[in-house]
Amino acid sequence: MKIVNEAINIDGIDKIILRELMEDARTPILEIARKVGISGAAIHQRLRKLEASKLISGSRFIIDAKVLGYTTTAFVGIYLDRAMSNPRAVKQLEEIPEVLECHYTTGNWSVFIKILCKNNEHLMHLLNKKIQAIEGVSRTETFISLNQQIERQIKL
Repeated sequence: MKIVNEAINIDGIDKIILRELMEDARTPILEIARKVGISGAAIHQRLRKLEASKLISGSRFIIDAKVLGYTTTAFVGIYLDRAMSNPRAVKQLEEIPEVLECHYTTGNWSVFIKILCKNNEHLMHLLNKKIQAIEGVSRTETFISLNQQIERQIKL
């Protein structure tokens, strides 16, 4: 791994390690080491360097929200009355557990969020009682996801 002009260049071994762990973060280091043909210690050392470079951070389990009863995914464009309202609005959006992502955007909306709800009634409650009640929110535009067709990380 080399850092060139603040971009990180990773070599073939780093790519193999990352691909394996992106596929399953619980893959044993020794299993990866056998595939690559280097020691487990060398794999650990490379992972520490990749973490220090901030290319990777931690690992996580992915929860299937549908199993918990969350079946409605929606994207909401939020119009704010003034740009100065953004930090306050985002702080209040952070307090809503169903808000999974929040993006400050160009275009029509000031903020674009992804939310996860149990059903359409839950979505309507969130919109009417929580999101539209935030000071500075002038209106919202909602899109319900019918089916997520692609989910991936950047390809290495």
